[in-house]
Amino acid sequence: MRILMLSWEYPPKIVGGIARHVHDLAIALVRKGIDVDVITCGVQGALEYEVDEGVKVHRISMNNPAAPDFLTWVMQLNLNLVEQANRLAANGDKFDLIHAHDWLVAYAGKNLKHSWHIPLLSTIHATEYGRNNGLHNDLQRYISNVEWWLGYESWRVIACSRYMEEELKRVFQMPGDKLRVIPNGVYPAEFRKTNLIPAKIRNRYSAPDEKIIFHIGRIVREKGLGVLLEALPRVLAVEPRVKLVIAGKGPYLDELKHRAYQLGIYQRIYFTGYIDDNTRNALYQCADVAVFPSLYEPFGIVALEGMAAGTPVVVSDTGGLSEIIQHGVNGLKAYSNNVISLADNIIWALRHPDHTVRMKQKALEDIEKIYNWDRIAQTTGEVYQQVLEEFLSSPWRRTVLRESARDGKCMESEEMNRYRNIQ
Repeated sequence: MRILMLSWEYPPKIVGGIARHVHDLAIALVRKGIDVDVITCGVQGALEYEVDEGVKVHRISMNNPAAPDFLTWVMQLNLNLVEQANRLAANGDKFDLIHAHDWLVAYAGKNLKHSWHIPLLSTIHATEYGRNNGLHNDLQRYISNVEWWLGYESWRVIACSRYMEEELKRVFQMPGDKLRVIPNGVYPAEFRKTNLIPAKIRNRYSAPDEKIIFHIGRIVREKGLGVLLEALPRVLAVEPRVKLVIAGKGPYLDELKHRAYQLGIYQRIYFTGYIDDNTRNALYQCADVAVFPSLYEPFGIVALEGMAAGTPVVVSDTGGLSEIIQHGVNGLKAYSNNVISLADNIIWALRHPDHTVRMKQKALEDIEKIYNWDRIAQTTGEVYQQVLEEFLSSPWRRTVLRESARDGKCMESEEMNRYRNIQ
Protein backbone atom coordinates (compact mmCIF):
# COMPACT_ATOMS: atom_id res chain seq x y z
CA MET A 1 0.00 0.00 0.00
CA ARG A 2 1.34 3.44 -0.90
CA ILE A 3 -0.04 6.62 0.63
CA LEU A 4 0.43 10.21 -0.47
CA MET A 5 0.19 12.61 2.48
CA LEU A 6 -0.37 16.32 1.98
CA SER A 7 0.54 18.70 4.79
CA TRP A 8 1.40 22.37 4.85
CA GLU A 9 3.97 21.81 7.61
CA TYR A 10 6.48 19.09 8.34
CA PRO A 11 9.72 19.27 10.35
CA PRO A 12 11.82 21.38 10.33
CA LYS A 13 8.87 23.66 9.43
CA ILE A 14 6.85 23.53 12.65
CA VAL A 15 4.08 26.06 13.22
CA GLY A 16 1.55 24.04 15.20
CA GLY A 17 0.86 20.43 16.10
CA ILE A 18 0.24 19.16 12.55
CA ALA A 19 3.95 18.96 11.68
CA ARG A 20 4.83 16.59 14.48
CA HIS A 21 1.64 14.57 14.00
CA VAL A 22 2.31 13.97 10.29
CA HIS A 23 5.99 13.24 10.97
CA ASP A 24 5.35 10.71 13.73
CA LEU A 25 2.38 9.06 12.01
CA ALA A 26 4.24 8.69 8.70
CA ILE A 27 7.24 7.08 10.38
CA ALA A 28 5.00 4.70 12.35
CA LEU A 29 3.13 3.71 9.17
CA VAL A 30 6.40 2.95 7.38
CA ARG A 31 7.36 0.67 10.26
CA LYS A 32 4.08 -1.15 9.62
CA GLY A 33 5.12 -1.80 6.02
CA ILE A 34 3.11 1.01 4.39
CA ASP A 35 4.92 3.20 1.86
CA VAL A 36 4.43 6.89 2.63
CA ASP A 37 5.29 9.96 0.57
CA VAL A 38 4.75 13.40 2.12
CA ILE A 39 4.48 16.53 -0.02
CA THR A 40 4.84 19.66 2.06
CA CYS A 41 5.94 23.27 2.05
CA GLY A 42 9.66 23.88 1.77
CA VAL A 43 11.66 25.82 4.31
CA GLN A 44 15.03 27.51 4.03
CA GLY A 45 17.87 25.17 4.84
CA ALA A 46 15.86 21.95 4.45
CA LEU A 47 16.40 19.45 1.65
CA GLU A 48 13.90 19.48 -1.19
CA TYR A 49 13.87 15.68 -1.06
CA GLU A 50 14.97 13.32 1.67
CA VAL A 51 14.10 9.92 3.11
CA ASP A 52 13.23 10.52 6.76
CA GLU A 53 13.30 7.14 8.56
CA GLY A 54 11.72 5.55 5.51
CA VAL A 55 9.30 8.39 4.74
CA LYS A 56 9.88 9.99 1.34
CA VAL A 57 9.58 13.74 1.95
CA HIS A 58 9.13 16.14 -0.97
CA ARG A 59 9.43 19.83 -0.03
CA ILE A 60 8.13 22.27 -2.60
CA SER A 61 9.69 25.65 -3.26
CA MET A 62 7.28 28.58 -3.00
CA ASN A 63 8.80 30.47 -5.93
CA ASN A 64 5.56 32.23 -6.77
CA PRO A 65 5.05 35.98 -7.02
CA ALA A 66 4.69 37.43 -3.52
CA ALA A 67 1.18 36.74 -2.27
CA PRO A 68 -0.85 39.83 -1.31
CA ASP A 69 -2.66 37.95 1.46
CA PHE A 70 -2.80 34.64 3.30
CA LEU A 71 -5.51 33.03 1.17
CA THR A 72 -3.60 33.75 -2.01
CA TRP A 73 -0.55 32.11 -0.44
CA VAL A 74 -2.64 29.05 0.42
CA MET A 75 -3.84 28.77 -3.18
CA GLN A 76 -0.26 29.04 -4.41
CA LEU A 77 0.72 26.30 -1.96
CA ASN A 78 -2.00 24.01 -3.31
CA LEU A 79 -0.99 24.62 -6.92
CA ASN A 80 2.59 23.73 -6.03
CA LEU A 81 1.48 20.60 -4.16
CA VAL A 82 -0.48 19.42 -7.21
CA GLU A 83 2.44 20.22 -9.49
CA GLN A 84 4.81 18.09 -7.41
CA ALA A 85 2.30 15.24 -7.14
CA ASN A 86 1.82 15.16 -10.90
CA ARG A 87 5.58 15.22 -11.35
CA LEU A 88 5.76 12.05 -9.26
CA ALA A 89 2.95 10.49 -11.29
CA ALA A 90 4.69 11.37 -14.55
CA ASN A 91 7.77 9.53 -13.25
CA GLY A 92 5.70 6.38 -12.76
CA ASP A 93 4.86 6.66 -9.05
CA LYS A 94 1.41 5.26 -8.21
CA PHE A 95 -0.53 5.84 -5.03
CA ASP A 96 -3.48 3.99 -3.53
CA LEU A 97 -4.83 6.73 -1.28
CA ILE A 98 -4.42 10.44 -0.60
CA HIS A 99 -4.37 11.57 3.03
CA ALA A 100 -4.85 15.33 3.47
CA HIS A 101 -4.17 17.10 6.76
CA ASP A 102 -6.42 20.10 7.41
CA TRP A 103 -8.04 22.69 5.17
CA LEU A 104 -4.83 24.30 3.92
CA VAL A 105 -4.28 21.37 1.51
CA ALA A 106 -7.94 20.77 0.65
CA TYR A 107 -7.76 22.05 -2.93
CA ALA A 108 -4.78 19.85 -3.76
CA GLY A 109 -6.40 16.81 -2.16
CA LYS A 110 -9.64 17.27 -4.07
CA ASN A 111 -7.84 17.92 -7.36
CA LEU A 112 -5.72 14.77 -7.11
CA LYS A 113 -8.64 12.65 -5.98
CA HIS A 114 -10.60 13.43 -9.14
CA SER A 115 -7.68 13.49 -11.59
CA TRP A 116 -6.13 10.26 -10.30
CA HIS A 117 -9.46 8.56 -9.46
CA ILE A 118 -8.34 7.32 -6.04
CA PRO A 119 -9.90 7.87 -2.61
CA LEU A 120 -9.19 10.90 -0.45
CA LEU A 121 -9.03 10.73 3.35
CA SER A 122 -8.54 13.67 5.63
CA THR A 123 -7.61 14.40 9.19
CA ILE A 124 -9.27 17.58 10.42
CA HIS A 125 -7.16 18.66 13.38
CA ALA A 126 -9.28 21.65 14.43
CA THR A 127 -12.08 23.81 13.08
CA GLU A 128 -12.22 27.54 12.45
CA TYR A 129 -15.53 27.61 14.32
CA GLY A 130 -13.95 26.05 17.39
CA ARG A 131 -10.79 28.16 17.32
CA ASN A 132 -12.81 31.38 17.32
CA ASN A 133 -15.85 30.26 19.31
CA GLY A 134 -18.00 30.98 16.27
CA LEU A 135 -17.59 32.55 12.84
CA HIS A 136 -17.32 36.33 13.03
CA ASN A 137 -16.02 37.54 9.66
CA ASP A 138 -15.82 36.58 5.99
CA LEU A 139 -12.35 35.01 6.29
CA GLN A 140 -13.45 32.71 9.10
CA ARG A 141 -16.60 31.74 7.20
CA TYR A 142 -14.57 30.96 4.09
CA ILE A 143 -12.10 28.75 6.00
CA SER A 144 -15.00 26.96 7.67
CA ASN A 145 -16.60 26.33 4.27
CA VAL A 146 -13.34 24.84 2.98
CA GLU A 147 -13.18 22.57 6.04
CA TRP A 148 -16.72 21.38 5.31
CA TRP A 149 -15.81 20.86 1.67
CA LEU A 150 -12.73 18.80 2.57
CA GLY A 151 -14.89 16.59 4.76
CA TYR A 152 -17.48 16.24 1.99
CA GLU A 153 -14.84 15.17 -0.55
CA SER A 154 -13.20 12.70 1.86
CA TRP A 155 -14.10 9.03 1.93
CA ARG A 156 -13.28 8.99 5.62
CA VAL A 157 -12.51 11.79 8.06
CA ILE A 158 -10.23 11.09 11.01
CA ALA A 159 -10.73 13.06 14.23
CA CYS A 160 -8.20 12.97 17.05
CA SER A 161 -10.73 12.88 19.92
CA ARG A 162 -14.38 12.19 20.74
CA TYR A 163 -14.70 15.90 21.37
CA MET A 164 -13.53 16.67 17.86
CA GLU A 165 -15.83 14.00 16.43
CA GLU A 166 -18.82 15.67 18.07
CA GLU A 167 -17.68 19.10 16.88
CA LEU A 168 -17.52 17.89 13.27
CA LYS A 169 -21.00 16.43 13.58
CA ARG A 170 -22.37 19.61 15.16
CA VAL A 171 -20.66 22.24 12.99
CA PHE A 172 -20.67 20.43 9.63
CA GLN A 173 -23.50 17.90 10.13
CA MET A 174 -20.95 15.26 9.20
CA PRO A 175 -22.43 11.73 9.24
CA GLY A 176 -21.11 9.47 11.95
CA ASP A 177 -20.32 6.59 9.59
CA LYS A 178 -17.81 8.79 7.75
CA LEU A 179 -15.88 9.60 10.95
CA ARG A 180 -13.19 7.62 12.72
CA VAL A 181 -11.57 8.64 16.01
CA ILE A 182 -7.84 7.95 16.27
CA PRO A 183 -5.90 9.79 19.00
CA ASN A 184 -2.55 11.48 18.64
CA GLY A 185 0.52 9.94 20.19
CA VAL A 186 4.08 10.64 21.24
CA TYR A 187 7.40 8.85 21.26
CA PRO A 188 8.24 9.07 24.99
CA ALA A 189 11.99 8.84 24.44
CA GLU A 190 11.92 12.06 22.40
CA PHE A 191 10.90 14.01 25.52
CA ARG A 192 13.36 12.46 27.95
CA LYS A 193 16.63 12.88 26.11
CA THR A 194 18.71 16.05 26.27
CA ASN A 195 22.38 16.84 25.92
CA LEU A 196 22.00 19.72 28.39
CA ILE A 197 22.43 19.64 32.13
CA PRO A 198 18.98 20.32 33.65
CA ALA A 199 20.48 22.09 36.69
CA LYS A 200 22.18 24.63 34.43
CA ILE A 201 18.95 25.19 32.52
CA ARG A 202 17.14 25.73 35.82
CA ASN A 203 19.68 28.39 36.78
CA ARG A 204 19.19 30.09 33.42
CA TYR A 205 15.46 30.57 33.91
CA SER A 206 14.93 30.64 37.68
CA ALA A 207 16.62 31.01 41.05
CA PRO A 208 17.75 27.74 42.70
CA ASP A 209 15.04 27.98 45.38
CA GLU A 210 12.18 28.78 43.00
CA LYS A 211 9.61 26.22 41.91
CA ILE A 212 8.98 26.22 38.16
CA ILE A 213 5.60 26.29 36.46
CA PHE A 214 6.22 25.46 32.80
CA HIS A 215 4.15 26.11 29.69
CA ILE A 216 5.18 25.53 26.09
CA GLY A 217 3.22 26.07 22.92
CA ARG A 218 2.19 28.60 20.32
CA ILE A 219 1.27 31.89 21.99
CA VAL A 220 -2.30 32.34 20.81
CA ARG A 221 -5.40 33.35 22.74
CA GLU A 222 -7.09 29.94 22.65
CA LYS A 223 -4.25 28.37 24.65
CA GLY A 224 -5.60 30.11 27.77
CA LEU A 225 -2.41 31.89 28.82
CA GLY A 226 -4.42 34.93 29.82
CA VAL A 227 -6.14 32.75 32.44
CA LEU A 228 -2.78 31.46 33.62
CA LEU A 229 -1.47 35.00 34.12
CA GLU A 230 -4.57 35.96 36.11
CA ALA A 231 -4.10 32.84 38.27
CA LEU A 232 -0.44 33.50 39.02
CA PRO A 233 -0.98 36.18 41.75
CA ARG A 234 -3.16 33.69 43.63
CA VAL A 235 -0.42 31.05 43.36
CA LEU A 236 2.23 33.55 44.51
CA ALA A 237 0.15 34.47 47.54
CA VAL A 238 0.54 30.88 48.76
CA GLU A 239 3.83 29.90 47.10
CA PRO A 240 5.88 33.12 46.77
CA ARG A 241 9.02 31.40 45.43
CA VAL A 242 7.60 30.44 42.05
CA LYS A 243 8.72 31.26 38.51
CA LEU A 244 6.41 30.85 35.52
CA VAL A 245 8.38 29.90 32.39
CA ILE A 246 6.46 30.41 29.12
CA ALA A 247 8.16 29.02 26.01
CA GLY A 248 7.05 29.71 22.46
CA LYS A 249 6.10 32.54 20.19
CA GLY A 250 2.93 33.79 18.55
CA PRO A 251 0.67 36.77 17.89
CA TYR A 252 -0.63 36.95 21.48
CA LEU A 253 2.81 37.41 23.05
CA ASP A 254 2.93 41.22 23.23
CA GLU A 255 -0.55 41.44 24.76
CA LEU A 256 0.43 38.78 27.28
CA LYS A 257 3.56 40.70 28.33
CA HIS A 258 1.55 43.91 28.69
CA ARG A 259 -0.94 42.14 30.95
CA ALA A 260 1.89 40.77 33.07
CA TYR A 261 3.12 44.35 33.63
CA GLN A 262 -0.39 45.45 34.59
CA LEU A 263 -0.69 42.65 37.13
CA GLY A 264 2.72 43.46 38.61
CA ILE A 265 4.02 39.91 38.00
CA TYR A 266 6.32 40.46 35.03
CA GLN A 267 9.40 39.73 37.15
CA ARG A 268 7.89 36.37 38.13
CA ILE A 269 7.59 35.27 34.47
CA TYR A 270 10.28 34.27 32.00
CA PHE A 271 9.18 34.54 28.36
CA THR A 272 11.78 32.40 26.61
CA GLY A 273 10.63 32.73 23.00
CA TYR A 274 11.40 29.76 20.79
CA ILE A 275 13.39 26.97 22.44
CA ASP A 276 14.89 23.86 20.86
CA ASP A 277 13.98 20.31 21.83
CA ASN A 278 16.99 19.87 24.13
CA THR A 279 16.06 22.95 26.14
CA ARG A 280 12.40 21.93 26.20
CA ASN A 281 13.25 18.50 27.59
CA ALA A 282 15.60 19.94 30.19
CA LEU A 283 12.89 22.36 31.32
CA TYR A 284 10.39 19.52 31.60
CA GLN A 285 12.86 17.74 33.88
CA CYS A 286 13.31 20.88 36.01
CA ALA A 287 9.64 21.86 36.18
CA ASP A 288 7.55 21.12 39.23
CA VAL A 289 4.39 21.25 37.12
CA ALA A 290 3.47 21.78 33.46
CA VAL A 291 0.28 23.77 32.87
CA PHE A 292 -1.89 23.79 29.73
CA PRO A 293 -5.02 25.88 30.41
CA SER A 294 -6.46 25.88 26.88
CA LEU A 295 -9.81 27.45 26.09
CA TYR A 296 -10.11 25.34 22.93
CA GLU A 297 -8.13 22.16 22.38
CA PRO A 298 -9.29 19.49 19.89
CA PHE A 299 -6.77 17.02 21.31
CA GLY A 300 -4.00 18.48 23.45
CA ILE A 301 -0.78 16.78 22.41
CA VAL A 302 1.20 19.09 24.73
CA ALA A 303 -0.35 17.25 27.65
CA LEU A 304 0.98 13.96 26.24
CA GLU A 305 4.40 15.54 25.84
CA GLY A 306 4.44 16.65 29.47
CA MET A 307 3.26 13.23 30.58
CA ALA A 308 5.90 11.51 28.43
CA ALA A 309 8.60 13.76 29.90
CA GLY A 310 7.59 12.69 33.41
CA THR A 311 6.28 16.10 34.52
CA PRO A 312 3.03 16.49 36.51
CA VAL A 313 0.43 18.21 34.34
CA VAL A 314 -2.47 20.54 35.06
CA VAL A 315 -4.88 21.08 32.16
CA SER A 316 -8.22 22.74 31.62
CA ASP A 317 -11.26 20.49 31.51
CA THR A 318 -12.03 21.09 27.86
CA GLY A 319 -11.85 19.37 24.49
CA GLY A 320 -9.47 16.47 24.04
CA LEU A 321 -7.63 17.36 27.25
CA SER A 322 -10.66 16.14 29.20
CA GLU A 323 -10.30 12.72 27.56
CA ILE A 324 -6.56 12.42 28.20
CA ILE A 325 -6.48 13.44 31.87
CA GLN A 326 -8.24 11.62 34.70
CA HIS A 327 -8.35 14.09 37.54
CA GLY A 328 -6.06 13.06 40.37
CA VAL A 329 -5.06 9.85 38.56
CA ASN A 330 -2.69 10.81 35.75
CA GLY A 331 -2.88 14.60 36.12
CA LEU A 332 -5.13 17.41 37.33
CA LYS A 333 -8.02 19.18 35.61
CA ALA A 334 -9.19 22.72 36.29
CA TYR A 335 -12.48 24.20 35.16
CA SER A 336 -12.01 25.82 31.76
CA ASN A 337 -11.48 29.60 31.79
CA ASN A 338 -11.65 29.62 35.59
CA VAL A 339 -8.86 31.53 37.33
CA ILE A 340 -9.61 30.25 40.84
CA SER A 341 -9.84 26.61 39.80
CA LEU A 342 -6.60 26.82 37.82
CA ALA A 343 -4.73 28.47 40.72
CA ASP A 344 -6.06 25.88 43.20
CA ASN A 345 -4.89 22.96 41.06
CA ILE A 346 -1.44 24.44 40.50
CA ILE A 347 -1.05 25.08 44.24
CA TRP A 348 -2.17 21.52 45.02
CA ALA A 349 0.39 20.08 42.57
CA LEU A 350 3.19 22.19 44.08
CA ARG A 351 2.27 21.22 47.64
CA HIS A 352 1.72 17.47 47.15
CA PRO A 353 4.85 16.09 45.47
CA ASP A 354 4.23 12.55 46.81
CA HIS A 355 0.91 12.32 44.99
CA THR A 356 2.29 13.87 41.81
CA VAL A 357 4.85 11.05 41.70
CA ARG A 358 1.99 8.53 41.53
CA MET A 359 0.23 10.59 38.86
CA LYS A 360 3.42 10.68 36.79
CA GLN A 361 3.73 6.89 36.94
CA LYS A 362 0.13 6.41 35.77
CA ALA A 363 0.63 9.01 33.04
CA LEU A 364 3.59 7.08 31.65
CA GLU A 365 1.56 3.86 31.68
CA ASP A 366 -1.18 5.57 29.65
CA ILE A 367 1.37 6.87 27.15
CA GLU A 368 2.68 3.36 26.57
CA LYS A 369 -0.73 1.66 26.36
CA ILE A 370 -3.03 4.20 24.69
CA TYR A 371 -1.02 6.94 22.99
CA ASN A 372 1.49 4.62 21.40
CA TRP A 373 2.35 5.36 17.75
CA ASP A 374 2.63 1.69 16.89
CA ARG A 375 -0.98 1.17 17.96
CA ILE A 376 -2.11 4.39 16.26
CA ALA A 377 -0.44 3.37 12.98
CA GLN A 378 -2.10 -0.04 13.15
CA THR A 379 -5.54 1.55 13.53
CA THR A 380 -4.84 4.09 10.76
CA GLY A 381 -3.70 1.30 8.44
CA GLU A 382 -6.95 -0.55 9.13
CA VAL A 383 -8.91 2.55 8.08
CA TYR A 384 -6.85 2.75 4.87
CA GLN A 385 -7.56 -0.92 4.13
CA GLN A 386 -11.28 -0.51 4.76
CA VAL A 387 -11.47 2.47 2.42
CA LEU A 388 -9.63 0.58 -0.33
CA GLU A 389 -11.97 -2.39 -0.03
CA GLU A 390 -15.02 -0.12 -0.22
CA PHE A 391 -13.50 1.73 -3.16
CA LEU A 392 -12.91 -1.46 -5.15
CA SER A 393 -16.61 -2.31 -5.04
CA SER A 394 -17.91 1.23 -5.39
CA PRO A 395 -20.00 2.65 -8.27
CA TRP A 396 -17.39 5.40 -8.65
CA ARG A 397 -14.65 2.89 -9.50
CA ARG A 398 -16.90 1.04 -11.93
CA THR A 399 -17.67 4.33 -13.67
CA VAL A 400 -13.97 5.12 -13.97
CA LEU A 401 -13.28 1.67 -15.44
CA ARG A 402 -16.09 2.07 -17.99
CA GLU A 403 -14.74 5.45 -19.05
CA SER A 404 -11.23 4.02 -19.32
CA ALA A 405 -12.47 1.14 -21.46
CA ARG A 406 -14.32 3.58 -23.69
CA ASP A 407 -11.09 5.57 -24.10
CA GLY A 408 -9.15 2.42 -25.00
CA LYS A 409 -7.26 2.17 -21.69
CA CYS A 410 -6.80 -1.12 -19.87
CA MET A 411 -6.99 -0.27 -16.19
CA GLU A 412 -8.72 -3.35 -14.81
CA SER A 413 -5.87 -5.84 -14.77
CA GLU A 414 -3.22 -3.30 -13.74
CA GLU A 415 -5.38 -1.92 -10.93
CA MET A 416 -6.45 -5.31 -9.60
CA ASN A 417 -2.89 -6.62 -9.60
CA ARG A 418 -1.79 -3.60 -7.59
CA TYR A 419 -4.59 -3.95 -5.05
CA ARG A 420 -4.05 -7.69 -4.64
CA ASN A 421 -0.60 -6.84 -3.29
CA ILE A 422 -1.97 -4.49 -0.63
CA GLN A 423 -1.47 -6.01 2.78
